[in-house]
Amino acid sequence: QVLLVESGGGLVQAGGSLRLSCTTSGRTGTMGWFRRAPGKEREFVAALTWSGGRYYADSVKGRYTISRDNAKNTVYLQMNSLKPEDTAVYFCAARRFDSLDMRIRTMQEDYTYWGQGTQVTVSS
Repeated sequence: QVLLVESGGGLVQAGGSLRLSCTTSGRTGTMGWFRRAPGKEREFVAALTWSGGRYYADSVKGRYTISRDNAKNTVYLQMNSLKPEDTAVYFCAARRFDSLDMRIRTMQEDYTYWGQGTQVTVSS
């Protein structure tokens, strides 16, 4: 069992920035970020494979950057130019490590481990 702990959420004004962190208790494969806005289903935000492949949802492309520090078992989500519609609970997710698994994963069911979520609120 791998545990994921997110941090870095908070309240920010539109146009501002936040950086989310997700620290895992062990080695993982592809890491992903998802979010659930009020009254909406949880949706994909960004993914990063262990080999460095990145993919973003269209709604955040050019504003968000996903990265990881394998030595620290931590993945980051840098969020810039935030908009009120980015307000959501953000979840970190992870797949088990597999050196042959280099596919980008955007579906929730592809991820085995989940964090508890961190709230991001963007005021207008």
